[in-house]
Amino acid sequence: MSPEGSTASNLGTSSTGLQPNVAAALSYLLGILTGIIFFVIEKDNRFVKFHAMQSILVWAAVFVAYIVLMFIPIIGWIIALFLWIGVLVLWLLLMWKAYQGEWFKLPILGDMAEKNTQS
Repeated sequence: MSPEGSTASNLGTSSTGLQPNVAAALSYLLGILTGIIFFVIEKDNRFVKFHAMQSILVWAAVFVAYIVLMFIPIIGWIIALFLWIGVLVLWLLLMWKAYQGEWFKLPILGDMAEKNTQS
């Protein structure tokens, strides 16, 4: 999936009208919403579709984790607070890696995203 030596300059073209690295980074911007938007509107570029799908899966997993934690009084709420810090760091990391033109694949969710964007 991830071509060796991929950089923002050799990712091909995007049907979004944006540079592929910009479109991929923006797919993380508003979480699942922008992930869905870029997954639907991107027709050709696997790099953009991969990051859009990974964004959808990451934010869906975060949503489910928060729902579960909110049902656990006090301890769950405390864990959710610390999880929020980790999610913020992950969000920034994913946008940065996509903008740099990297096929940055998270364990499990990245594999799922890769399978859903295979030609």
